[in-house]
Amino acid sequence: MKRAHKPRPRRKRDPNRQRIVDAARVHFFNHGFRSVTMDDLAEELGISKKTLYAHFPGKVDLLEAVLADKLAGVEMTLREVTRAHPNDFSATLRELLAGTRRELDEIKPPFVRDMRQKAPEVFKLVERRRAALIQRYIGKFFVQGQRTGMVRKDVPANLIIEILLAMVQAIMNPPKMEELGMMPKEGFTGILKIVLEGALTPKGRKM
Repeated sequence: MKRAHKPRPRRKRDPNRQRIVDAARVHFFNHGFRSVTMDDLAEELGISKKTLYAHFPGKVDLLEAVLADKLAGVEMTLREVTRAHPNDFSATLRELLAGTRRELDEIKPPFVRDMRQKAPEVFKLVERRRAALIQRYIGKFFVQGQRTGMVRKDVPANLIIEILLAMVQAIMNPPKMEELGMMPKEGFTGILKIVLEGALTPKGRKM
């Protein structure tokens, strides 16, 4: 007789890990990740270096965890906004723009500089996840906008999204942001305004 498979017990979440990520996130996004050492974080959090390195063997591992935490928050914002007003395109658009600005406002110039100089490979992971979020949430938003007459129907919604993705890919990266002297919040807000200006119908612009 075949023995029943027993599910593996879930590992308990270690609260120290999130504390480390939260502390690093504040330092990294405001001052860049080169300005704080792993030892500094351990001392600030009152934990041993052994505990810190058990969770994150190096600073790049911690950087990836901070970015994953940030992207998870962005996804939560997008999910909440797109579900809050399923039949109100204008309200969703206002909250979408406001939520995007809030999320991007956390990222300051030193972080953009350090990403360009020290972590270009890590940023490629951000680009892939970012593209998936745009397609999943903003793409769905444009499709719904077409149904309600707020988004023009003579251009396919998937083409509008591809145009948005191409603009984000070309502009929303550390080298281009530094070249333009622009922060992510300003860049993404500008891109959305340009895309929306072309995508919205006259009815959609009256908000």
